[in-house]
Amino acid sequence: MFYNRFKFFGLIAVLMVGMALPSLASAWVTVKGDGDRWMKFGAGFRSSFSSSNNAGADAGGSATDFTLDNMRLYTLTQVHKNIIFEFNTEVRSNGTGQLRTGNNNGNLHDIHVLDARATLTVGGFDVWFGKFLPPSERSNLDGPYFLNAYNFPLATSPYPAIAAGRDNGAMIFKEYDGGKFKWAYGVFEGRTNATNGNQNPDQSDNLQHAFRATYNFWQPEPGYYTTSTYYGAKDVLAVAFVFRYENDGAGNSNIDPTLQGDYTGWNVDVLMEKKLSNGGVVNLEGSFYDTDTDDKEDGTITQGQSYRALASYLLPNKIGWGKFQPYVRYQHSTQDNGCAGALCGPTDFGTRGIMEGGLNYIIDGHNAKIMSSFTSDTQSSNAQPVDTFTLGMQFQLL
Repeated sequence: MFYNRFKFFGLIAVLMVGMALPSLASAWVTVKGDGDRWMKFGAGFRSSFSSSNNAGADAGGSATDFTLDNMRLYTLTQVHKNIIFEFNTEVRSNGTGQLRTGNNNGNLHDIHVLDARATLTVGGFDVWFGKFLPPSERSNLDGPYFLNAYNFPLATSPYPAIAAGRDNGAMIFKEYDGGKFKWAYGVFEGRTNATNGNQNPDQSDNLQHAFRATYNFWQPEPGYYTTSTYYGAKDVLAVAFVFRYENDGAGNSNIDPTLQGDYTGWNVDVLMEKKLSNGGVVNLEGSFYDTDTDDKEDGTITQGQSYRALASYLLPNKIGWGKFQPYVRYQHSTQDNGCAGALCGPTDFGTRGIMEGGLNYIIDGHNAKIMSSFTSDTQSSNAQPVDTFTLGMQFQLL
């Protein structure tokens, strides 16, 4: 009873806090150089409060936490009309246990190099080098700041990465008719000790191949990176296909070939967003994934299938400084063999389902919003669900 009341008052809190905030105008901070040279600066902040009935190391029977999910600093620099480079950093907590062990009162954080890439435009093609997001699903190319919900959908995102979806490599990107059709193909480091502990199965250092193609039936979506909602700025109906492959990219052994296999992953994702005549915005998003590890057990990848569906409606009228957006989302994953990865939990050998409902308060698109959600996470057919309420805030200068 107390937990249900807490969820109710949490939803009321998002209404009151959101209506009290001013509208935030946002844009890159730009420093002009001589000729075609310039440098742009931006920043992003995400922090949340969560309460769960899942007993953790710091709670008996429940867990209540305030979290700095991430703080990002962005830079984008053009040194020539055909050459730009990007350097982004991220600050996030390095773990509750480490914070308490160090007795730093929760002030110990790590600074990570998030992105470091250069892009050369040659003959209408963009050639990327460095550390960045490989061609992958829309949610991964959104990143946490451009989703239509606060929590990243980890239950259905199957692609390996060194950190935050990134990898080191090179890529060619091309778009047509302003983003009506676009594709990207790249080769990346793939599975290494950094992504697979000390049991990297790919001792031949094979590259991982990544491909994504997107077609927009309605308005085009320019650029490589994506978003899961435009909040009515455009009508979108986009369908994309992704394929990833690495020889010897799956398994748990670096010496036994019988425990090594090829990694193959593919997915289809769809986004539909339509602004109605009354000013409201309907958004539907879905994706399906298939992951194959050659029937080999892997510490970070689970062989199986998964899917995700989300529906939201942005109300047409402003209340206070923004608009409310209720949404529902469901994630489901099924494992073909015993699961040992984080995608389904250490004790689950069957299916995982996450039902989620929430209410967002949109102040200035993805640059200023407050988001609340309640999730019920069941990690096997007979398991007790883990129920979690989350209240998150996101602000960007971008």
